[in-house]
Amino acid sequence: MSHFNPKTHRKFTIRAMKRSLETIEYQKNTEALAKFAKALGHPTRIAILKHLKNQSCCFTGDLVDVFPLAQSTVSQHLKELKNAGLIQGELKSPKIKYCINHDNWKIAKALFQDFF
Repeated sequence: MSHFNPKTHRKFTIRAMKRSLETIEYQKNTEALAKFAKALGHPTRIAILKHLKNQSCCFTGDLVDVFPLAQSTVSQHLKELKNAGLIQGELKSPKIKYCINHDNWKIAKALFQDFF
């Protein structure tokens, strides 16, 4: 018959909680890194980000003028970057103004730095 020892139980519970929190943080960082990596997995998206990095903001039409792509293609790439959180869009009817999401850009940079 086993006896309940509150000290042992407390140590086990604290270790299990710590391990659980570490696992959650690991999963959160790993998922974020994968999301950013997927968004960066196309050369056009990298080129768009490089262009936006040198601009304060720009509109979809501006990017269509820079890149030899259809507006629908540019819009799809912008959508992927926005879904990953690397850029943000602001509706300036009838256009959308895009710029780098600096908060997420810093997070992505830190995650990639830790990874490499």
